[in-house]
Amino acid sequence: MPPNKFFASLDPLLDGFTARLFKQTYTSAEPAGRLCPVWAERLGLTTSVTIGIGAFDAHMGAVGGQIEPYHLSKVMGTSTCDMLVAPLEEVKELLVDGICGQVPGSVIPGMMGMEAGQSAFGDSYAWFCQLLSWPMQNILMRSSIIDQQTARAVAQESSKKMIAELSKQAAALAPGESKTLAVDWLNGRRTPDANQLLKGALTGLDLGTNAPEIFRAIVESTCFGARAIVDRFFREGIAVKGLIGLGGVAKKSPFIMQMLADTINMPIRIHGSEQTCALGASMFAATAAGIYEKVEDAMNSMGQGFETEYFPDMQRVPIYAKRYESYKRLGSFIEIQTID
Repeated sequence: MPPNKFFASLDPLLDGFTARLFKQTYTSAEPAGRLCPVWAERLGLTTSVTIGIGAFDAHMGAVGGQIEPYHLSKVMGTSTCDMLVAPLEEVKELLVDGICGQVPGSVIPGMMGMEAGQSAFGDSYAWFCQLLSWPMQNILMRSSIIDQQTARAVAQESSKKMIAELSKQAAALAPGESKTLAVDWLNGRRTPDANQLLKGALTGLDLGTNAPEIFRAIVESTCFGARAIVDRFFREGIAVKGLIGLGGVAKKSPFIMQMLADTINMPIRIHGSEQTCALGASMFAATAAGIYEKVEDAMNSMGQGFETEYFPDMQRVPIYAKRYESYKRLGSFIEIQTID
């Protein structure tokens, strides 16, 4: 915790606040105690059941996804949570600037856990689909030509197929073919340098711009945002040696994962488990119960491995590198406008 003088400087009422806070932390590999008689009876279990100490869902997901030192584990869904672990003796006193958190033992006991992420990832794609669905929701549902049941079925089918069709047509466009460029801060920016007041942007539009081009620009922007996180780790002296993809977007969208590999110029392995958070919690529980000596042993024994790996397309890497520089310039402009 920060020292007492920090809290006292915020408000005199907080003077002495630290004395009332905890002094020691524990990892999820340690038992908190045993199941109490009341809950043992309600669950049909015994009081010999070990209760482990809790942790963030994404951190357990990284363990379930078999995180490795210096490999950025990316839980990719509506937003992203990016986690990296490194041996304590190698990190030492280094404090990474501009990320969300850095806590010893927060992901794997005995290692420094570092967390970053993006405020919107899959949510950016969902927003664009909702935008395109406006006529179906507001006009088709009140159609005088077809009945409401049919209209609802058409709207649901269109919504269900929209991202897949947009991805197919966007993938057919060559990188850099469209001048449309986006910034992914539609829900503010989480990392690097959190600023929830920032807004997203679209530029390079003309009367010939179509929906797949805009969708591709949005996907690019989320990949560029992911690269900015990797760049920040490197800038701060933490090497990123590989990427691990977890979550719905990672497993469902080869188009986005290939672009991510091309943009960051690094392979990304997709974990085979559908429920890495639950699997990670099971690994910690098995360790806390004494079945495994350490959580790394549980990962090696219980892990489900990787199902796919995407490699950078070296012809596309320089194209995305150039567009990434344009993304950064546009982002700088957006920041200036936000401050003003």
